[in-house]
Amino acid sequence: MDTVSTNRSHGGTQGVYTHTSAATGTPMTFSVFVPDRAPGARLPVLWYLSGLTCTHANVTEKGEYRAACAENGVIFIAPDTSPRGDDVADDDAYDFGKGAGFYVDATQEPWAKNFRMRAYIEGELPDLVAENFPADMARQGITGHSMGGHGALTIALRNPARFRSVSAFSPIVSPLNCPWGEKALGGYLGPDRAAWLEYDACALIAAGARLPDLLVDQGGADNFLETQLKTHLLDAACAAAGQPATIRMQPGYDHSYYFISTFMAEHVRWHAARLTA
Repeated sequence: MDTVSTNRSHGGTQGVYTHTSAATGTPMTFSVFVPDRAPGARLPVLWYLSGLTCTHANVTEKGEYRAACAENGVIFIAPDTSPRGDDVADDDAYDFGKGAGFYVDATQEPWAKNFRMRAYIEGELPDLVAENFPADMARQGITGHSMGGHGALTIALRNPARFRSVSAFSPIVSPLNCPWGEKALGGYLGPDRAAWLEYDACALIAAGARLPDLLVDQGGADNFLETQLKTHLLDAACAAAGQPATIRMQPGYDHSYYFISTFMAEHVRWHAARLTA
């Protein structure tokens, strides 16, 4: 692991790091904010998964999480959204290929070689974090935005013993039922929709997967709400299954980091209450 940069901020250290990933076969970049702590202390971890077209930098520069993380003693980790490099397959569209990994392990060519973001987020990067940072891996939470909200929900639903807290901003709640998801899952996984089910939060909940709790904020003025995000499907899935969930429509807010940064500190505090109890 190599250090790209470190900066003092809000009583902690914001770092950006790179390493060569065995999962993706490419260099990967991620950011970590570590609040000041007592010598030898290990802190709970909050993962943040970003959305389409993003890298680690979007939330690192615009998310406004550091003050809340420092106040509550929470490490904040922001991975990239896909493998990158000249030899990595890509697509001309913004919603497929580089920047659009959808947190799946691709099975179709030419994507299968590098697009293994599920293995990277679920296995490789947590091991790297545990080895190099003062992280208490027994106390993990996860959140994300849009495509990253889809990633946060599905990763947590598949790994319920790992995460004490789960939230999302404007998540894609059912990739089986929206154009973004159908394009991505069909392209990465092939036409058999049965193979898509483990990457659909609503389908996982309907099949019996459960979370300890769930917080979702969705902007009421989000131009992707009706066609892509379809928050009502998650609301219905949770209600039908008895899954505890607080799903809030926030009037007037859109899909941008103006929205995310408005509610980020509240999400950090919500996670901290469950990670430090």
